[in-house]
Amino acid sequence: MTDEPLDPIPLSALQHWAYCPRQCALIHVEQGFAENLFTLRGQALHKRVDDPGFELCDGLRIERALPLFCDRLGLVGKADVVEFLPDGSPYPVEYKHGSRHKRADIAACDDVQLAAQALCLEEMFAKPVTEGALYYASSRRRRVVAIDSNLRGKVESTVAAVRHLLQSCEMPPPLNDDHCIACSLCDLCQPEALAPLPAHVAFRHSLFKVDD
Repeated sequence: MTDEPLDPIPLSALQHWAYCPRQCALIHVEQGFAENLFTLRGQALHKRVDDPGFELCDGLRIERALPLFCDRLGLVGKADVVEFLPDGSPYPVEYKHGSRHKRADIAACDDVQLAAQALCLEEMFAKPVTEGALYYASSRRRRVVAIDSNLRGKVESTVAAVRHLLQSCEMPPPLNDDHCIACSLCDLCQPEALAPLPAHVAFRHSLFKVDD
């Protein structure tokens, strides 16, 4: 008797969760979405690599919009670009708008998404993927990312967290911090209205609470 296949999780959900669990829930549980300047820039960038195809360049086979899957983790999605080295090893390249010099915590979200692509490619092509790159359009530079054991562990834990979210449909609380500034879902999320009150404010409110 074989195990039942896992319900597929989009690769993009891992990046959304790593950035903000509530953002992930709004998009992948409640099917909410809204545009802002940052999402429109991202869409414009991805139009360049969203048409499937391949080319040969300097001995490399370069695939665009390559469909990806990982049955072990139940992941599906596509890679912006995969460069195939002469020995057949795949090298994922994820395109991002903005500059290479992102804040470390935000860059780490991109790393999780890239590493998840690497795990898909390893399963699909039976070749180890020890490295990938993030290409930032504004600076036109790559940032090489080592797909090490630590990053692989982050992918596994993120997949587990997202799967629990999709099964439970529980809405995480808002972060209500500087992550919200660039989020297109800020109006839908209402982070300031729903976030827990700071401890000193909550205490002050409790002093004036009137019992029924």
